[in-house]
Formats: sequence, C-alpha cells, structure tokens
Amino acid sequence: MNQKNHNKGIKRRDFLKTSAAFAGTAMFMGMGTSRLFGATGLSEVSIENVTLNNGVKMPILGFGTYGLNGEVCKDSVADAISLGYRLLDTATVYRNEEFVGAGIRQSGIKREELFITSKVWVDDSGYEKAKKAFQTSLDKLGTDYLDLYLIHRPRGDVKGSWKAMEELYKEGKIRAIGVSNFEPHQLDDLMAGFDVTPAVNQIESHAFFQQNKAHAYMKPHKIQMEAWAPLAEGRNGLFTNETLAAIGKKYNKSNAQVSLRWHYQRGIIAIPRSSQNAHRMENLNIFDFELTESDMRTIAPLDLNKTQFPEWS
Repeated sequence: MNQKNHNKGIKRRDFLKTSAAFAGTAMFMGMGTSRLFGATGLSEVSIENVTLNNGVKMPILGFGTYGLNGEVCKDSVADAISLGYRLLDTATVYRNEEFVGAGIRQSGIKREELFITSKVWVDDSGYEKAKKAFQTSLDKLGTDYLDLYLIHRPRGDVKGSWKAMEELYKEGKIRAIGVSNFEPHQLDDLMAGFDVTPAVNQIESHAFFQQNKAHAYMKPHKIQMEAWAPLAEGRNGLFTNETLAAIGKKYNKSNAQVSLRWHYQRGIIAIPRSSQNAHRMENLNIFDFELTESDMRTIAPLDLNKTQFPEWS
C-alpha cells in the first residue's frame, strides 16, 4: 500500500489469542521453511517459504510496515523479528525505511536471515531516478542489497525503472525484482520488452477482493502473488464478519487468523501489519489448523470483486 491511512474507527479484532495458544503451532516443511526462534512462547516457529521463479525462497507470511513510523516502527520491526517474522516489507513512499533499518539492527538478527522488500515510487520512475532511489533505500535500511525490489505503481517511466532494476538484479544487488498493483495487461506489456519476468506482483487481496482472475493469470507465468492489506485493514467489517467468525469458532481462531490461513492455503504471500505485539503474535499463529474445502467455499462468496481502497485507484 501507500500514503496515509484513511481507516477510521475500525475494530481491530473481536478477540485475541494469548501466547499460550501458540503451543500447538505446527511446522510446515513442504516447500522449504524458515525455522525461527523468538518470544512467542514456542520453542520453535516455522514459516513456510515459497520458491520464486528465479529459485529464491521467500517466506509466505511476513510483516508489513505501511503506516508505521518513528520509534513505533523501529520497535514494531524489532518485536516482529523476535516473534519469528523474517519477511519485512517497506517502500520509499512509506518514509520509514530508516526506522525499519533501525528495528533490524535492534533485533540483533543477522541480515542474511531476513528477507527485505522495498519499492520504487512513481516520482522516482525512470532509469537514472530508479537507480538513485534504490541506493537511497539501501542507505536508509543500512544494507548493501535487497531481497526484493518492486515497482510500486504502473505509472511513470515503468520500462526505464525496470531496465535499471534488471541491471541491479544482474549485478547481484537485488535477489529478485517484481512489481506492485499491476494488472495482467500491464504485466504483458512489461514482459514483452525485457528478459526478466517479474518474480512477484504485490496487489490488494483479501476476502472482499479475492483477485481470482489476477491469481489465475499469474500462476502459469510463475509470478508469485503477494497480498497487501490481507486483512482489508478491517474495512467492511472484516474483523467482525459473521461468516469468518463462524469458521473461526470451529478452530478457536479469530477472523484475522482465518483470513491469513485462507491466503496461505491459496499459496499467496501475506504481509499483515500491526503496531501491537498481541496482534503480531495472533497473525503468526495460523499454522496449527487447516481450513476445509467447505470452509474455502464458504469464504468465496464474500468476494465483492472490487477494491476496498478506492482512494488508491
């Protein structure tokens, strides 16, 4: 996502889980996992990795930082890492990269154990500007490479930006490159002129905007779908939705946990964000239950097939 949050008066959850609820968390080894150690009350937490189209492994659940700034951002990032998150998502336009970097340093975790994403904004599009913006992001984050770098919006000199990113990728300064908020025809146009296929397309996706057509398009192209606002930031009453609550009741899980598990079972990377440690713990605790095919079918009709963030359209 980008820019200032317009979310008003939204209830975060109808209930929370305590750290004791993490005791039954299962380990998923299928596509490769990051074994993580932290302060969740667990001896070990594992987040499965997906393998991108260039062979790079990326955690399927991460921590978003949109809307977090200053000390809150720094402490939230450090705490998220301590709980077991290894995928961290930021962007130039969030204006918090320096605080994300400070949180990483505060955590004490080695850089190579993390998967850091940032994004080039529209104002920095174009070959020269994108290269300069990338270096600025590195400097603010305090790292000498990024795991994933995205074009934040399909606006401006997209092809100039992609050319710069391809060069940085081939130089080893970025482990994978991708895009955000691109529609299928825009991906087609980009792929037609370049050698490197985007590894990721980060788009709005949640129960009320499921993006089934976009997901179906990306699969054969081996472009990994990643969901921003996977909990819709609580819009349209997601945290109190009766359908999600009824499913959650069966497993003693919150609406948020059901939503994140739904993303996971669709093979979609999710990057929920919270400034509250209890919520970060709750979001991590989705690996000790499984939605049935009936549950997945029950969630499908919630799709309104339209954005819940019209201000970004």
